[in-house]
Amino acid sequence: MKNQIYLIPGLFGFTELGAFNYFHQVAEILRKQLYEQGVDAEIIEVETIPTGSVKRRAERLIGAVCEHGGLDADNLHFIGHSTGGLDIRLMLTSGVRLMADNAETEIASRTRTAISLATPHYGTNLANVFTSLNGRNLLLLLSLMATSWPGRYSVYTIAKLLRHYSQLDHLLGQKDNILDSLGNNLFDQIRIEEGDAIWQYLRQISRDQGALIQLTPEGMDLFNAAVTDRPTVDYVSFITASPPPSTKLLLPQLGNLYQPFTHLIYKLCYQLAQKEHPHYPYPRAVADMLTAVADTVELPIDANSNDGIVPTLSQVWGKVGGVYQADHMDVVGHFQHVNDGRSYHTWMMSGSGFNGDRFATIWRDISEVVVRNQAGGLQGR
Repeated sequence: MKNQIYLIPGLFGFTELGAFNYFHQVAEILRKQLYEQGVDAEIIEVETIPTGSVKRRAERLIGAVCEHGGLDADNLHFIGHSTGGLDIRLMLTSGVRLMADNAETEIASRTRTAISLATPHYGTNLANVFTSLNGRNLLLLLSLMATSWPGRYSVYTIAKLLRHYSQLDHLLGQKDNILDSLGNNLFDQIRIEEGDAIWQYLRQISRDQGALIQLTPEGMDLFNAAVTDRPTVDYVSFITASPPPSTKLLLPQLGNLYQPFTHLIYKLCYQLAQKEHPHYPYPRAVADMLTAVADTVELPIDANSNDGIVPTLSQVWGKVGGVYQADHMDVVGHFQHVNDGRSYHTWMMSGSGFNGDRFATIWRDISEVVVRNQAGGLQGR
C-alpha cells in the first residue's frame, strides 16, 4: 500500500534556505511516530511560492503531488502549516478547476486527511500590515535587494560583518545565541551571485504577494464562502496559543543579550495579531469549543488570543485535533533546543515554554489522525 504525506509550508515559506529547514526535524519525528503505529509512509516537503496567491500555491501543491507519484498512491494525507492549510482546502474543493487536466479531482479521490496547523481560516490582521503603504515599501526594498547588484552586495556585506561580530562577541560571554545560529545556518551560506538561493527567494516575494491580500479577514470571508469541504476527507485543525508579551523578556540577559530583540519582534507581531476585525469577527461558537478542549493551555482563549502571527480563534476548521501552548513557529521545530550537541535558537522568543516533549506530543497527535484515516477516509469509519 502506497501512503504519502505532504508537508506544506506557510506564508514566506520555503523548503530550505541556507541551512535552515522550514519543517525542522518534523519529517524525522513524524516518520518515527508513524512507524511505532505500524504505518510506513513517504513524507514529502513541498516547495511553495512564499507570498504567492493561494490559487498559485495550490497549483504548486498539485504539481508536487503529480511529480512524486501521488496519482498512484492509495492514501494521501496533507498537513499544512499556516497558509499551507488553505492551499489544501482550495485544492480539495469540489468542482474547482486549477489544472487543465483536472488532476485535483484524482488527488481528492485518494485524499484521506486534510490537517491544518496554526492556519488563519478566518484571516489575520497581521496581513493588513503588508497591504499598507509601509508594508508595500518593505516588499519593494526586498525586491531591490534581490534584483540589483548594489542591493545584493549590501546584504552580503552586512551578513559577513554580522558573522564576524558573532564570533567576536564570544569574548563577552555571548555564545550559542541567535546570532551564532544565523551565522552558521544563513550568513555563511550567502553568495553574492545572482543565482544564489536567498536572492531567488527574495525575488519570488517581490513578484507575487497575492496571499497578503487574501489572508486579511475580508479576503478570508470570501474564501470561506467559495471553498467547500469534501465529505470523504477528514478535516482536522490543530490550534496554537502563546502568552502575551512579557516585560521580563524585554530585559537584557547576562548570557543572551539578543533575547530582548527577538522578544520585541514577538511583541509587535502579537499586538497586531490580537486585533479582531470589527466587521468580520470570529464565530463565537469557536471560542466555546476551544475552551472545552484547551485543558493543556494555561491561557484564556478569547478574541485576543493568538500565537504571535495567527489569532487562535481563526485557526479552527473541521474537527479540533488539539490545542497547544505554542507560538506560530514552535510547532514546526523552530524553538529553543539542543540537537546533536548544537543549540538551536528561535528568531521570535515568545516565552511559550515550548520544548521537545511538547513538540513530540503535537506530532504524535497529528500522526494518530493520519493512522486513523488509513482505511479509506470517512468512508472507512
